Amino acid sequence: MNLVWTIAAFLAALGPLIVFHELGHYAVARLCGVKVLRFSVGFGRPLLKWVRGRDKTEWVLSAIPFGGYVAMLDERELKADPQGAAIAESDLARAFNRQSVAKRIAIVAAGPFANLVLAVLLYAGVNMVGVDEPRAVFAAPGAGSAIAQAGIDAPFEVTTIDGDKIRSIVDLRWRLLKIGVDHESAALQVRRLDQPADASRGVTLDLSRFETKDLEGDFMQKLGLALLRPRPTIRDVADANGPAAIAGLKRGDRVVSIDGKAIEDVEALQRIVGASSGKKLQFVIERNGSMVTTFVTPASAAAAASSNASSAASVAATVGRIGVQLGAQMQTVRVRYGPLDAVAHGVSQTWDLCVFSVRMIGKMLSGEISLKNISGPVTIADYAGQSARLGPLAFISFVAFISISLGVMNLLPVPMLDGGHLLYYFAEIVRGRPPSERFLEWSQRAGMFLLAGLMVVALFNDVVRLLS
Repeated sequence: MNLVWTIAAFLAALGPLIVFHELGHYAVARLCGVKVLRFSVGFGRPLLKWVRGRDKTEWVLSAIPFGGYVAMLDERELKADPQGAAIAESDLARAFNRQSVAKRIAIVAAGPFANLVLAVLLYAGVNMVGVDEPRAVFAAPGAGSAIAQAGIDAPFEVTTIDGDKIRSIVDLRWRLLKIGVDHESAALQVRRLDQPADASRGVTLDLSRFETKDLEGDFMQKLGLALLRPRPTIRDVADANGPAAIAGLKRGDRVVSIDGKAIEDVEALQRIVGASSGKKLQFVIERNGSMVTTFVTPASAAAAASSNASSAASVAATVGRIGVQLGAQMQTVRVRYGPLDAVAHGVSQTWDLCVFSVRMIGKMLSGEISLKNISGPVTIADYAGQSARLGPLAFISFVAFISISLGVMNLLPVPMLDGGHLLYYFAEIVRGRPPSERFLEWSQRAGMFLLAGLMVVALFNDVVRLLS
């Protein structure tokens, strides 16, 4: 079922992106008066085909789902296929190759541009609905980290970076990632959680010594920014006559400490309670922002434990129970924007990711970043499945990110991609005439070889990730 879910999520993400991309080409081609012969989602053998419109355009769903194309009337295609029907005299003016350079640029660029517009719209929608993101609160920093050297030795919150308010960990991580890539310093305002909201101090994080490869993985922990694990919370008092109910514990109470020992997670609470049958324990809990102290005496309960590996017999073990259901609620903040701000932030998100993607590609080419970061369809499908399980907003954000990646990749100046064709047209503007047919033929072969090599690397990385 997990595999089916992953494949379904992958197709649900990729399908609309391909359609939107090709619709960009199709719409601008029609606006420019070019005759469209075929609109195909996928490559290879057609599975379904419809013929629509006065131009009798074929709308095709093909067998290989990793892409699509819009076939337009073009005299060069006729030369490549001598068996093809001749172009009617009345249609010659509608051939793609007879359009001005400006129109050809507009038609080719429309596909990637459509993907970027789609990303803006998706991000704007998510921004308007609002998402719950983890607060920028962190555990006590490790010794020697920049945060610890600034005198912070307890859980803390980051409130601003370079003077800008931090809304969540997602926001902070993105800002630090960009600063790290630029090898610059970040000025943070940090507040200990046990101090008032206005009692913050400045901390400078010097990322100039970080190599780009150091930013891979969870780089924030290296800076002393380890996520604060949520304290255990009582989801429900299951036994109305149990020790927790008698002690006055309520749903929503967050356990801070037991007998003076800080409780950092559910496992720690279960371990102490389980080993304290019949022993009175002092609980300090957080309730509605206030600290409350109460005493709880775990009741004895029998648990079966195997006596040894060679015997099927079991012995009764006594453990402590207080009669509650536990959970661990992450501290979150609702990030939401008004309609205009949502669109503006969507544009900003899309632009930032475009620029960041181009810079990362450049660093891969220069060797600063490993080619191991290239992902193929298997990894993308895995992430699609994971984001879909997190909910519709997470999945929509993932689709927006992939839409940006698709748009940026297609704008790269590589033959076979839209960016390669745009490079030809700009060269035509400079030279006053288009590149020779021989040059186009060899550059297309080189582009195909390069893309095939990238696909091999991507699939290899996918296999390595699966095996590891």
